[in-house]
Amino acid sequence: MRAAYRHAITKRRAFRLPGYKTLADAEMEGDWVSPIQMTSGNPDGPMFISKDWLDYPSAIANHTQLRKTGYLPDNPFNKVMDKVLARANLTRADIYITPVFHLLTARRSSTIPPADARASFEAVVRHELMGRRPIALGTDAARVLHHFGIAHIKTLHPSARTGSFDQKADQISEALLAA
Repeated sequence: MRAAYRHAITKRRAFRLPGYKTLADAEMEGDWVSPIQMTSGNPDGPMFISKDWLDYPSAIANHTQLRKTGYLPDNPFNKVMDKVLARANLTRADIYITPVFHLLTARRSSTIPPADARASFEAVVRHELMGRRPIALGTDAARVLHHFGIAHIKTLHPSARTGSFDQKADQISEALLAA
């Protein structure tokens, strides 16, 4: 494991903000920055940055599945990402996914204040970049990357409430090709 990645794990474990739970609180602590990296943590692969990983209630309710794979295959985000990977002839082991916000919100689809997202980026995500130009999945991730002057490719979030899964996968696939 690369030293930069180990450092990012250490930083994520130390990161706290009032009002949010940690991965340890949800019994999802492990040798990763985000649990989705159990399957999508290639430090040399294309980097996708999304808004957040999951909310605390979902992490608790889906604990068994999440401890196996780090993600929920049936949620819209992952269904779209699977289509993107199929179009690019890649697997999850070929890519790197991380959230811009590394704590757990109190409920699904919570709004994360920009200052909190920036604090998480500064504390954790900047250590994950490892020279890559990330693909920002959605405006929340793009806004934070722009704030810090990080060159990135902006595309829509896989869970955006617009278009079909195939239409979203087409747009994200175009961003992947540009990476």
